[in-house]
Amino acid sequence: MSLCKDCISGVRHEGTPEGKWEVLGGIKTYVATPELDYPKDKVLLYLTDIFGPELSNAQLLADDFARNGFKTVVPDIFNGDAVPADAFNPDSKFSLQEWFPNHGNDQTRPIIDKVIAALKEQGVKQIGTTGYCFGARYVFDLAYEGLITVSVVSHPSLLKNPEDLEKYSKTNIPLLINSCTVDQQFPKEFQEKADEILGGGKFKPGYVREHWEGCTHGFMVRGDLNDPKVKAGREGGFKASVEFLIKHL
Repeated sequence: MSLCKDCISGVRHEGTPEGKWEVLGGIKTYVATPELDYPKDKVLLYLTDIFGPELSNAQLLADDFARNGFKTVVPDIFNGDAVPADAFNPDSKFSLQEWFPNHGNDQTRPIIDKVIAALKEQGVKQIGTTGYCFGARYVFDLAYEGLITVSVVSHPSLLKNPEDLEKYSKTNIPLLINSCTVDQQFPKEFQEKADEILGGGKFKPGYVREHWEGCTHGFMVRGDLNDPKVKAGREGGFKASVEFLIKHL
């Protein structure tokens, strides 16, 4: 399995992050906390794309979830080696081929497990997840093991068609997928297979696939918000995510 060129393209979004950096289970983590009262036994675990939580876009998105009542934690699942934001630049010397082998399951999953263990020690009983691109792979894995309450993924990467869908159908974890028009990682045939296996009421815990026309892989985190279709997709995808989380978390 591999990533695609759209996994390392995008634009930085404007805004000033409002969360704080904390250490959870020994892992540097961006934490966005609602200003109003919220259920202390519930947390939204945000698993990032390859740019990690240092990218301000991810922090701003976490802040938005917090404004909607979800304490959101965004761990550095790359142990300080996320893809730098300057990889957006056309003349960047960054090599995805050199970076990727250092961030497989053996390196990444233990980090996630440490954060989950730390959350449980804090009294968290229910963990919702939202995963983007690279991070979505681990949302699926956590669902397989029954470690989470609800899954939200946007333009997922590194999944196998149809194996991961068939495996997911055996879980009891509700699933929302935000898909889009141009996506080498989750193309039309993969989207249709997801609907075939999970849609039409077949997946009883709950399945929704939203589709955002005119958007490209990465649009939820790194899309150009000056493009009306991308802006509509990003806002629509976020609204769908919040509504799904409210219903199931």
